[in-house]
Amino acid sequence: MRVVVVSGGDPGHVVPAIALCLRFLAAGDDPVLLTGDRWVDAATREGIQASTVAGLALSDLRGEADLGRALHDQAATLACALTPQLAALAPDLVVCDVLALGASMAAELLRVPWAQLSPHPLYEPSKGLPPMGSGLAAGVGVRGRLRDAVLRALTARSIREGERQRAVVRRRIGLSGRGAGPVARLIATLPALEVPRPDWPANAHVVGPLLWEASQEVMTPPPGDAPLVMIAPSTAWTGAAGMAEMTLEAVAGLGVRAVVSTFAPPPETLPEWARSGPGRQDELLREAAVLVCGGGHGMLVKALRSAVPVVVVPGGGDQWEMANRVARQGSGVIVRPATVDGLRAAVARVLGDSSFDKAAAEAAASGGDVRDPVEVCRTALSLAR
Repeated sequence: MRVVVVSGGDPGHVVPAIALCLRFLAAGDDPVLLTGDRWVDAATREGIQASTVAGLALSDLRGEADLGRALHDQAATLACALTPQLAALAPDLVVCDVLALGASMAAELLRVPWAQLSPHPLYEPSKGLPPMGSGLAAGVGVRGRLRDAVLRALTARSIREGERQRAVVRRRIGLSGRGAGPVARLIATLPALEVPRPDWPANAHVVGPLLWEASQEVMTPPPGDAPLVMIAPSTAWTGAAGMAEMTLEAVAGLGVRAVVSTFAPPPETLPEWARSGPGRQDELLREAAVLVCGGGHGMLVKALRSAVPVVVVPGGGDQWEMANRVARQGSGVIVRPATVDGLRAAVARVLGDSSFDKAAAEAAASGGDVRDPVEVCRTALSLAR
């Protein structure tokens, strides 16, 4: 099976795309990755055929007065530019990152089946849940259900406007106003972070986290046997700023060691109990007692899959939603707004309460109840033919 996987260059989206390509390779399929130029060489080193595709970066739309309209216009432009590139590759299936709307349109123009890759839980609206991004659990009882209904009504107008904008650009490039949708949806999360819904789509399958290490360097933590605090600042442009420096200040005096996992230059001076720089995060998590992170889904599931509890400093986007799901599951604490005192108290709380370790271990164990994404794609493709 020849599969083209299309993803933007944000690490939270391209890392699962690369991991999925590696799964296809291991299964004997022929994957091609189309992504931002920053990642082409890295994917090629992994044995993946990769090429650059422009027009996928959400940060390019920063400052737009109408982000929804700009996003759909960007998708239409990408679809037209990508169609000849996809045609030359002659794929049996196109897998599109959830934000790569233009790639799905290009696949439709070529009449090629496409699947959607969601590098996070299923975020589609549901008649049984509050709006995604609210961070709220599903309401209980009459009052709770009424609250959710009111909140859904408040967001319904924006949803309808998005559907209208999508229909306009689809017709502009020669498609019908509404397409048939993906043949399969790959939900790349831990089951522990999903929420029950009465209208779960029949073609959506939880396939577990799709993880790949962007750095092959190994960082050696500071010596000693004190608990290791791992700090991973958000890579998203909506993430909270200054988190690493604030956390180092917060944990000073707690009797811990610390590592900051980042590609950014290290601070001019670091205490002897701290290290900063690039390094394999899976190796660091094997030693970590707690992770302090920005709430991006990729880093959260990497920690929880390693049974490491978290302190979450959420920024914008979906980070508030993810932070609250982790807190409700019991494996983490939210700090918002971020302060030195708040971070210090949160780290101390997690280190001193074994219930967080237990909940993180339960989240890790939930990863055993997932589907194989390659098998899901093969089955969906056979049914689509």
